Amino acid sequence: MKLISPLLKHVVYPSLSRAGYLRRAPRIGPAVLTYHGVLPEGYKMIDPALDGNLVTAESLRQQLRFLKNQYNVIAPVEFMLWCEGKHELPPGSVLLTCDDGLRNSLFDMLPILQDAALSCLFFVTGASLANTPTMLWYEELYLMFLAAPENFTLEPPQIGLHATASRRKKRSSWWEWVKTLSRYDLDRRRSLMGRIRMQLALPDRWDAAYYENAALSRRFVMMNLPELRQLAGAGICVGAHTLSHPVLSQSPPEMAWTEISESKRDLEEALGREIWALAYPFGDASSVTPREAQLAEQAGFRCAFLNTSGSLLTQTLKYALPRAHITAGMSLAEFEAHISGVHRSLQELFRPANPSAAVGSNA
Repeated sequence: MKLISPLLKHVVYPSLSRAGYLRRAPRIGPAVLTYHGVLPEGYKMIDPALDGNLVTAESLRQQLRFLKNQYNVIAPVEFMLWCEGKHELPPGSVLLTCDDGLRNSLFDMLPILQDAALSCLFFVTGASLANTPTMLWYEELYLMFLAAPENFTLEPPQIGLHATASRRKKRSSWWEWVKTLSRYDLDRRRSLMGRIRMQLALPDRWDAAYYENAALSRRFVMMNLPELRQLAGAGICVGAHTLSHPVLSQSPPEMAWTEISESKRDLEEALGREIWALAYPFGDASSVTPREAQLAEQAGFRCAFLNTSGSLLTQTLKYALPRAHITAGMSLAEFEAHISGVHRSLQELFRPANPSAAVGSNA
């Protein structure tokens, strides 16, 4: 799929969009779009793999104008009622969602949504229930790896990283550590990350700039409780994104249950409202299994979302709802190809028969 992506993005999708085919493409139910925030003004991208999930403010404005002109952006409660068979939606319905609860959700994304008079379902972690702001632990780990020497080794040996010389190798090593650390609860994970920091010879306050610089803080730091209440007070619908954003498929059963069920309970207690939707962390096929879907239903969520590309929904998939992931640099034609489900259809058509051959592909 990677080999043909440039042809799709620059030739096929623009042609289909101009012909109006993408708007006429048949799909079942609404399209659900996933954002991960807006790059704050003054922020300079550190790494494409790290920052590519966020869009610029101008891209978001352009996409919202396009949606208002060509589609029907629905409110989260309308989606919930449709999901339960209690509400009919207009043709071309689109639900906006945003994961992680970064501070730019409140300070950069919300004003743009308000200017466009559109709503969005924001998914936040348990970190946003604290008064002390923190970073997403896996992004913090990535930043630690980037700040480390070009060659390093971590212990214990059975999950160690050896001779990590390039940024690309650091990235693959980082993901192995994310999966490994997801086996532990947040306190143990934090303790292990402290050991990693010391082994990488990073100073105690190596991350000070990410909290003290305004642009870096809005990019990397999650909302605290007062800021979350400010977001909710603006009439925004809030959903759960687990307590600490682990790779749930790597977590033991008791921990996975705690991450899912207590995120709902704690958010409801803090905000005084029902938290009816869950977004699985990472949300791909390797991160979410039928076990997680069962736990989401058992915890009392009305629906739960993946983060896989596509927009073909049915009411029988309430706990495995796909979403189209919106990334930086996406043209309007590519954006519409994701909304229509055409991108997903082509992705499935060209997916290798051997699943292992597809590892690392993210067209």
